[in-house]
Amino acid sequence: MSTATERKKLLKTRKKIAQKRPKFSKFESWRFVRLKDHWRQPKGIDNKMRQNRRGWPKSVNVGWGSPKAVRGLHPSGREEVLVFNVGDLAIIDPETQAARIGGSVGMRKKATIVEEALKREIKILNPGEVQSVLEVEEIEAGEEAESEEVNEDEEP
Repeated sequence: MSTATERKKLLKTRKKIAQKRPKFSKFESWRFVRLKDHWRQPKGIDNKMRQNRRGWPKSVNVGWGSPKAVRGLHPSGREEVLVFNVGDLAIIDPETQAARIGGSVGMRKKATIVEEALKREIKILNPGEVQSVLEVEEIEAGEEAESEEVNEDEEP
């Protein structure tokens, strides 16, 4: 079996495991407003959640993990690479990697990154409104070129 089909199979497995995985929350965060709802290991000696008693929320353990080969990958099966400028696109392999534009990048630079990625056929995971604006500009440019060709035909 090739690695691409194997990876797709493992991604499906990861998705099934994620659907069954409970939301792990801090002990009694549902009871007290002052406790945030993120995971912290219960530590008390009499803590029922730590003892894995029935009727208490599940704890994090090895069995809830996803397959190691696809851990940390984007749902599309590509590895995410953080990009901050056009030069960072040079290290990306379009077949196995996808670009995610950094949050501190402004709109002007983001537009040039998206434009260059379209030329190199690199998938951008967070193009936002920039890609739609660029696509509209390409369509308009294509229509203008077609109208110029028609006008040239009519003149002679």
